[in-house]
Amino acid sequence: MTAGDTTPARRAGRPRTGAGVRSRRPSGWHLLLVPLALVMLVPLIWMLLTSLSTLEETRRFPPGLPSSLHWGNYRQAWAESPFAHWLLNSAIVSLTCVISNLVLCSMAGYAFARIRFAGSRLVFAAILATLMVPFQVVMIPTLLIVKHLGLVDSLPALIAPNLVTPFGIYLLRQFFLSLPVELEEAALIDGASRWRLLSRILLPLMGPPLSTVAVLTFLSVWNDFLWPLVVTSSPSTMTVQIGLATFQSAHFTNWPVLMAGTLLSQLPVLALFLAGQRYFVSSIANTGIK
Repeated sequence: MTAGDTTPARRAGRPRTGAGVRSRRPSGWHLLLVPLALVMLVPLIWMLLTSLSTLEETRRFPPGLPSSLHWGNYRQAWAESPFAHWLLNSAIVSLTCVISNLVLCSMAGYAFARIRFAGSRLVFAAILATLMVPFQVVMIPTLLIVKHLGLVDSLPALIAPNLVTPFGIYLLRQFFLSLPVELEEAALIDGASRWRLLSRILLPLMGPPLSTVAVLTFLSVWNDFLWPLVVTSSPSTMTVQIGLATFQSAHFTNWPVLMAGTLLSQLPVLALFLAGQRYFVSSIANTGIK
């Protein structure tokens, strides 16, 4: 067999190299990232151990492992409070905000990316400027608007300020800019409307950014504490984060039950993050690429 032989058998025995082959060897970054990942897991592990301990074991110093697993803390957190109702409220608010953000942010992002109208750049700059304003600055004006609409202490009061987010508009606009214009021109020549072009051609190509907006919106609304604390007061409209705060009092806190409820409240968040994490890298890495 000559040196220039390129038969399939020769090519099969030759190790493949090049940019298309992903190296499986650990890099130097793993020496830094693995310890950081373990450090970030410590609070979750400590929360799990506390939720399986007795109240006396949580007061020991130095702290240690529980002598046995007390699963009754989860039953107590679920049964002695309207925990299921709080979870339902959080799910309704979060899913409604996710759907509205996917619809409204995609429409606004497409408009800013492809449609030229008077003042479009100024309006988009104003939307980006709102990202630098802390929510505490606009909390009181937002509360006054919600009160004027008669929505205080209701689920629509939790939904209304989160129907559309500036970051979602920005992220989707950048991805619309990265798509080739020829796709839209061909569809417009064939007689497709802007809405049909957006819904049938462009949005099916936007899986990673839409998933990223959905996951980030769900995480933000589900874990929000300040706005529900301000705008709700009755147990029937509380979200799970406000409900967990009722487990604490000025003189006594049952830490195992509180940690059990906290872990239950984070299970949907962890499941959603594990399901959508593969879209994060591709969406964030491609943001801004034309």
